[in-house]
Amino acid sequence: MKRRAFVKNSIMGATSLVSTPLLANITSSKPLNISLAQWSLHRSINEGIINPVDFASIAKERYKIDAVEYVNQFYLESATDEIFWHKMKERSNQAGIKNLVIMVDDEGDLGTADKKKRMQAVENHYKWVHAAKIMGCHSVRVNAFGDPDRDIYRAAIMDGMSRLAGYAAKSNLSIIIENHGLFSSDAALIAGIIKEVNMPNFGAFPDFGNWCLSAKWGTTQGECDKVYDPYRGVSELLPYAKAVSAKSYNFNEKGEDTKIDYYKMMKIVKKSDYDGYIGIEYEGIEKGEHEGILITKNLMEKAWNTI
Repeated sequence: MKRRAFVKNSIMGATSLVSTPLLANITSSKPLNISLAQWSLHRSINEGIINPVDFASIAKERYKIDAVEYVNQFYLESATDEIFWHKMKERSNQAGIKNLVIMVDDEGDLGTADKKKRMQAVENHYKWVHAAKIMGCHSVRVNAFGDPDRDIYRAAIMDGMSRLAGYAAKSNLSIIIENHGLFSSDAALIAGIIKEVNMPNFGAFPDFGNWCLSAKWGTTQGECDKVYDPYRGVSELLPYAKAVSAKSYNFNEKGEDTKIDYYKMMKIVKKSDYDGYIGIEYEGIEKGEHEGILITKNLMEKAWNTI
C-alpha cells in the first residue's frame, strides 16, 4: 500500500510539473478573433461618406475582418422591413462576413420603475430581435438604463431583462448588456443581476471603455466624476460575456491607447474562458476613422501575441 501511494504521489507530482507549461502553451496558442463594430465608422456614416448597407463589404475589403457588429441607429427607417434585412444578409454572405450582434440604443429604459414604460421598452426591442434573427446574429446588445434608486433599479432591470431574454429565446438569440454608463457600468451589480436572472441567453458585452458611473453612455474619453475600474469591470463581466468590445480612443507615438492599457486588458481576456470575437470600436477624435481602426487592430494583435 505504501508503494502504491508512493507511485501515485510520484505520478501526481510529475503531472503538476508539466501542467503549467502545457497550460501556458494552450493560452499562447489561443486564437485572436477580431470583429469590427459599426460605430467605428459612425462619423463617416453620419456625414454621408459611407452607406451603412455597405458595412459588411467595407469590413472585409478595407480591413480584412470577417465578422461585424451593427448599430441600430443607422437603420431606423428599415427596422421592421424584413425584405431589407434579407438583402442585408445576402450582402454579408457575398462579402464572406459573419454577423454577430445588433447594438440597440434609444428604445426606452428597460430598468424604469414605471411598469407600463418598462413593458413598452421591452416591446420596442422586439423588431431588432427579428432583424438579428434574419441576419444570423447570435445576440442583441441592449442598454441597462433605468431608475436612479439602486434597489428599485435592480428589481426593475431584472424584470425587463427577463422578459426580453424570454422573448429572444424563441429566436435562439441572446440579450447582452454593455457597460454604457450609470448603473450599467457597475460591473459587480450587473454580474450579480445576470447571475440571479439565470437565463442561458442573458449575458454581458464588456467594453474596454465606458466605465463612467456618473454619466449616461459612460464614455471615459473625457472627464468623469466617478469611474469604475475598467480592468476589474471587464474581469467581472467576462464569465457572462457573449461578445467583447475593444474600445479605443487616442494613441501615443508608439500606437498605444492613451487611456486603456491594451496589454493588460487583452491579457485579462486571453487568460479567461472567453473564446469569442473581440470587436474593434474606435471612438477617438485625433485620428481619422480609417487610421484609428487600423491602429487599434495592430495594437490588439501586438498585445495578444506578447502574452
